[in-house]
Amino acid sequence: MNEVAYFEIQADDPKRAADFYKKLFGWQFKKDPAVPIEYWRITAGSQMGGLLKRPVQAPPLGFGTNAFVSSIMVEDFDKTASKIKSLGGKVALEKFAVPGKCWQGYFIDTEGNTFGIFQVDENAK
Repeated sequence: MNEVAYFEIQADDPKRAADFYKKLFGWQFKKDPAVPIEYWRITAGSQMGGLLKRPVQAPPLGFGTNAFVSSIMVEDFDKTASKIKSLGGKVALEKFAVPGKCWQGYFIDTEGNTFGIFQVDENAK
């Protein structure tokens, strides 16, 4: 029961953020006119989420996050990391091994949000 069931991304420029994640992960975005603010529904595989205009100023780079950070499981860490950078994302924490589990890393999207990616690899060390 206590599972992550929905996620939200805040953005200074929601269209730019939607383009970033659509190109990176193939997520689908649909504006929801029933919500009284600019709000986009996200379909990300079996997960559902939302995208909205950031209601307050984001912390400056180098000050860490003030939100819940999600990590996305990917098939090829290096290929995905390269794509993130080509789409305007930045490295927040370089790739590292979680021994016996996966390769993990953290990035900053075009809106200044931190997110992680990981590639399952039982041989990671």
